[in-house]
Amino acid sequence: MIAALTAWLSWRSKNLSSSGALAAVVLGTIVLGLGGWAWGALLWSFFISASALSKLAGRRKSSLDAAFSKGSQRDAGQVIANGGICAAFVLLHLLLPQADWVWLGFAGTLAAANADTWGTELGVLSKRQPRLITTLQEVPRGTAGAITLEGSLASFGGALFIGLLAVLVSPPPSLGAATGICLLIGLAGILGAQADSWLSATVQAMYVCPACKQETEHAEVHSCGTPTQFKRGWRWFNNDLVNLSANLIGGMFAIIAFLSMG
Repeated sequence: MIAALTAWLSWRSKNLSSSGALAAVVLGTIVLGLGGWAWGALLWSFFISASALSKLAGRRKSSLDAAFSKGSQRDAGQVIANGGICAAFVLLHLLLPQADWVWLGFAGTLAAANADTWGTELGVLSKRQPRLITTLQEVPRGTAGAITLEGSLASFGGALFIGLLAVLVSPPPSLGAATGICLLIGLAGILGAQADSWLSATVQAMYVCPACKQETEHAEVHSCGTPTQFKRGWRWFNNDLVNLSANLIGGMFAIIAFLSMG
C-alpha cells in the first residue's frame, strides 16, 4: 500500500509516467515488503531526493531536453535501471539473511544511483563549461559523459547522503565502524557515478540530428521530429543500461571493499 501510494503521488506530480509508476509499485513492494523498513528507507530517500532535484530550476534545464532521451518524468526503464539491482540484493538477502555484505551491496548500488542523479541534476546548472571525462576537453552542456566541478561535488554529497542514512537506519556496533561504512558507501557511490560518465562518453549509443546538428540519445527521431543518425557507441547500449551497469559497479565495489577489510 505504501509503495502504491508513493507511486500514485509521483505519477500525479508527473515525476513518473504510467509505466514508471507501475514499475515503482513492484520495486517498492519487493524492497519494503521483503527487505523491511531499513531497506525501504534508503530506496524511498533516493527516490524522493531524485524527484525533488529533477524539478529544481526546471526552466533552466529544459533547453537540454533535446540532448536526453528522457526528461524528468521517469518511465519503467529508468525505474528498473535505478532500482533493479537493489531488488536483486533484497531477494539475495532472503537467501543469506546473516550476510552483512548484501546490505552493503544494496547501499552501494543506491549510493551510485543517487550520486549520478545529484551530479546530473545539479551539474547542468553550473556556470562553468563542462568537460568530457575521458579527455577533459570542453564540450556543450548536456553532452553524455561531461562533468563539472559542481556536479562532482554534488555526486559526492549524494553518495554520502545514502551512506549516512545507511548507518542511521542500520547502526553498526561503534562510531568508528559507522564512519568507515559511511565513507565506504560514499566511495562506492562516487565510483559508480564516475563509471556512469565514462560509459556514457565511450560506449553508450549516441545519435546526431541532421537538422539541428546536435548529439542526442534519441535512437530514432529527435525532439524536433527529424530522424536521427547513429554516431558512436554500441547500438544496444542505451542510457538505461549505462545506469544499470554503473549502479552494479557501485554495489560490487562496496561488497569487495567490505570483504577485503575483514
